[in-house]
Amino acid sequence: MTLLEIFLVAVGLAMDAFGVAIGKGLMLTEGESYKKFVLSFLFGLFQFIMPLIGWFVGSQFIDIISEFDHWIIFILLSYLGISMIRQSRGECTCAAHAEQSQGPVNERTLGMWEMIMLAVATSLDALAVGLTFAFLSVNVWEASSIIGLVAFAMSMIGVYLGKFMGRFVGEYAEIIGGVVLILIGLKILLQHLGIIVGLI
Repeated sequence: MTLLEIFLVAVGLAMDAFGVAIGKGLMLTEGESYKKFVLSFLFGLFQFIMPLIGWFVGSQFIDIISEFDHWIIFILLSYLGISMIRQSRGECTCAAHAEQSQGPVNERTLGMWEMIMLAVATSLDALAVGLTFAFLSVNVWEASSIIGLVAFAMSMIGVYLGKFMGRFVGEYAEIIGGVVLILIGLKILLQHLGIIVGLI
């Protein structure tokens, strides 16, 4: 596998992180630059780690992972998307909601745990790709580094685009962001089920 091929694989793997970054960037307000970096860093970090894990696990688990990863991604992204939409409509009724409503808006809408969940959900495909590296003439550390760096760069671009768009969508930012997450999860599910093909 050539460097160009690895780069193209990295771009393909980063597309989901790019879309999620746009959705989350919609909610970021002025002065939240550190969250743009943290989110992008986590996306890049997990995109770097997952191929390494896949490579070490080995070929015997390829069928298991490829069979279930799309359902895990769909469930995680759908859960996060629905949660965002419910928050935007004021439907949270638990005690945590009362606590959240007293804190900063950015902590309510984009906490560390949510960023980690997003990073894991968007990097599971990289785990499956890492498994294939065991059968290819690939420097797995070099390939994983490229994948991680591309994901980081595209996520940063996505967050900035989302932030720019957020100025125009105002109060509907969380709804749009939630819908984006659900659609990404649905797209991945449909692709893996063979219902749609060739879409970003």
